[in-house]
Amino acid sequence: MRLNITRLMHGMLPLAVLLLSACGGNHSYTIGGTVTGLASSPGPLSTPLVLQNNGGDNLTISANGAFTFATAVKSNSTTKATYNVTILTQPFPQTCTVTGGSGTASSNVTSVVVSCSNSSTSAYVVNKSGTVSQYPIGANGALPTTAASSVATGTNPYSIAVVPSGLYAYVANNGSNNVSEYTISSGVLTLNTSTANSTGTVNAGLNPVSVTVDPTGQHVYVVNAGNGIIPSTISQYTINSDGTLTALGLPAQAGNTPNSIAVDPSGTYAYVANYGDGTISEYTINAGALTLPATLPAPVSGNNNPASITVDPSGQYAYVANYGDGTVSQYTIGTPSSLTPGALAPMSLPTVLAGSNPISVTVAPSGSHVYVANYSSGTSAGTVSEYSIGTGGALATIGTVGTGKNPSSVTVDPSGQYAYVANLGDGTVSQYTISSGVLSANTTAATVTVGGQPISVITAR
Repeated sequence: MRLNITRLMHGMLPLAVLLLSACGGNHSYTIGGTVTGLASSPGPLSTPLVLQNNGGDNLTISANGAFTFATAVKSNSTTKATYNVTILTQPFPQTCTVTGGSGTASSNVTSVVVSCSNSSTSAYVVNKSGTVSQYPIGANGALPTTAASSVATGTNPYSIAVVPSGLYAYVANNGSNNVSEYTISSGVLTLNTSTANSTGTVNAGLNPVSVTVDPTGQHVYVVNAGNGIIPSTISQYTINSDGTLTALGLPAQAGNTPNSIAVDPSGTYAYVANYGDGTISEYTINAGALTLPATLPAPVSGNNNPASITVDPSGQYAYVANYGDGTVSQYTIGTPSSLTPGALAPMSLPTVLAGSNPISVTVAPSGSHVYVANYSSGTSAGTVSEYSIGTGGALATIGTVGTGKNPSSVTVDPSGQYAYVANLGDGTVSQYTISSGVLSANTTAATVTVGGQPISVITAR
């Protein structure tokens, strides 16, 4: 019997199609959803909202409403059509979150929700008259012409620090030899009297001038300048669960007239600039306590009247503003490898020039630039020196920008887009936008009047 092969093959084709269909063919599904709460008119330097799906396919969002990624997800017999929507860039000063952003698609997805709201970023200005002026930072980085509120401090406050969580703040009061403790809610400081019979303050040493919080948010350190007769010290505290402070052992010894303290990002080492003897004291930190170990060459030689010290975000470099000779000292931390970890070593170019009487130094959050406020003790306006951080941490001068009279403190906001300078001599705060490390006067308002002798300024979320 002869077989009709052609007829047999035609008869099998429908069966093959059914089998392929049962095994699953290639399918493509689009991924999208809705954006809500996005500001309709972000500031000129605001970053856009950028979404990603599965770590790529970047999608820039400029308005509320529906969105769909350009690239569909696909499934076949071996691969599922999975998706994972995340935020690559937040639309500063807002913060967005994703709901329902991941799963496996079996049809086009339109259910991802991206919700945006305003971030709470504030500026706090310490006034020697005995207050902290509080400002919400606008979308373009400008402070309101009038402080939203103010809160009382002790006598002759000098500096302020905020814990990383943004829940508590502390002010060093030079005249009353104590530290004011505050809670923070929606950017507003309130004296912390949560503990029974608490006055909202804790005792410090003689003439406290600088306060800082360790990166873990567990400890506070306050530099006490002393008076040349009573030794200079560093008060150490543990932060309690309610934000109040408890003294941690005895104060640590410092050099002559310490003026500034910085803790490295790991919370393992601390450094103090001693204005009176031109040295930098180096400490290890163990369970929050500072120790001047014999293994560290401490203190190291600084320059003339070191007034301010900072450590870069990588923990590799330290910079010191030297008030007396108009320079910035540069150090590596723990390198070369022959050094004890945490020890400072002058760079091959130990100093760079600053302006007249540099008094405050800060590193941008990105770790790319350094800014130094030059007090200029005469009657003329001051300046801010601008630097880029190059290979090995060495500073390269970019230029200078003018400030008000006697700038005493400079800070950069958490986004790295804005800078602020407290001008002690004329009662103002200078405001700047930052582009490629260069400061430019904020176009909304170059300055705001604070009054009360502003001596320190910080920003926090």
